[in-house]
Amino acid sequence: MDYSATPRPAGTEALAMQSASAVQPARRASHAKAIAAITLGNGLEFFDFTIYSFFATIIGKLYFPVEGQLAQLMLAVGTFGVGFIMRPVGGIVLGAYADRAGRKAAMSLTLWLMTLGSAIIAFAPTYAAIGIAAPLLVILARLIQGFALGGEIGASTSLLLEYGSNSTRGFYGSWQFVSQGLNTVCGSLLGVALAAALSTAALESWGWRVPFVIGMAMGPIGIYIRRHLDETLPGVEDGPAPQPGEGAAAALQPGSQPVPRAVSQPVRTLFREHSRVITTGVLTTIGGTAANYIVLFYLSTYAIRILHLPMSSALWAAWTAAMVTVICSPFAGALSDRVGRKRVLWVSRVLLIVAVYPAFMMINAWPTVPVLLSVVAGLAVLVALTAVPNIVMLPEMFPREIRATGMSIVYCLGVSIFGGFAQFFATWLIQVSGSNLAPAWYLIGCGLVSLLPLPFMQETAGRDIG
Repeated sequence: MDYSATPRPAGTEALAMQSASAVQPARRASHAKAIAAITLGNGLEFFDFTIYSFFATIIGKLYFPVEGQLAQLMLAVGTFGVGFIMRPVGGIVLGAYADRAGRKAAMSLTLWLMTLGSAIIAFAPTYAAIGIAAPLLVILARLIQGFALGGEIGASTSLLLEYGSNSTRGFYGSWQFVSQGLNTVCGSLLGVALAAALSTAALESWGWRVPFVIGMAMGPIGIYIRRHLDETLPGVEDGPAPQPGEGAAAALQPGSQPVPRAVSQPVRTLFREHSRVITTGVLTTIGGTAANYIVLFYLSTYAIRILHLPMSSALWAAWTAAMVTVICSPFAGALSDRVGRKRVLWVSRVLLIVAVYPAFMMINAWPTVPVLLSVVAGLAVLVALTAVPNIVMLPEMFPREIRATGMSIVYCLGVSIFGGFAQFFATWLIQVSGSNLAPAWYLIGCGLVSLLPLPFMQETAGRDIG
């Protein structure tokens, strides 16, 4: 909105110009703080997911005492995937809540739920102590966390994009993956430190619980930080929403008026009027999310169980992938703002499909830490380039009044099966095929499917999304 042509009394012209020049740096600082607050909460919620994946072998041994290490691992990573079953449910319930009560209210609720899930895992007795109730407690915790994260991703990503403008939404949205990468760095470093400092007995007895206690304690901190965000949904407690394409700071400008919310039942409206968008969004999400969870989460477990590398060394694979994600994600977002989401998606996804099989051949032919880290770094670059424009494009396809619900449902449906169970499918394929290269087949298949809807999707970069 341009206020340069608005008539002003002559005596106030100089004062208005001084005020405008003083407001711009404050707005930039305000947006930087908002990005930090939104993505910090998102990172905290991914912390337990990361740690669970890293310690899957220990959790499998303590809570799923079946015959065979591979079977234990399958049950442990299968339980990791159970949480993703609840993501679509959380996406519907909490996404609709975010489109009614506001983004802030929904994100505070999701953090409280994640804290509860962390507490259950942190203090759950083992199978040796309470029998079948032990794995059931772990499953309950994962269900709660999955429900919470299903709503978190829609509300927080929508808020990020609504703080941005038509030319910066890709860059703003990329900070979701930056936060996930930083969270993975912290989790992997903590895992390495615990593995190096503690004996195997101590690590299996209590050491693996330490990260979950830390994640539980950090929840209230994230809730406090998020209290100071500006709401971007019209009609809630923080006042008027920004005008289309102007970011949250537009709500603070003179002359802005509240825009009434037009949709009282976002879920019904979403499925009645946007079913085609839901279908294409889910399909395109499959390729990015499968690559994300295999490269960022599964390869550390793969290095331990399949390549027989030591835990302390293999965890550096996750650290490497996370650092590359942190560095490349803002670039990927800015690139998608400049040349378009679809073009970046096409090129990066095709390159990932071509590269993944030779990558797995290399780490199996030369199962050493330097080779593993080199392969992981190369794949992580492609993952960032394909995942960032994907996650930005999803909420852009929906109007503001149903954006959080639409983003939550589409993303969670795609992630729930093909991301959450990616580790399970990869391990199962290795078992039934006898080939250590089976995870590459999984990624190639998901990548090819995800290319199908791209020709039918509208380009959203630079377009006013409301």
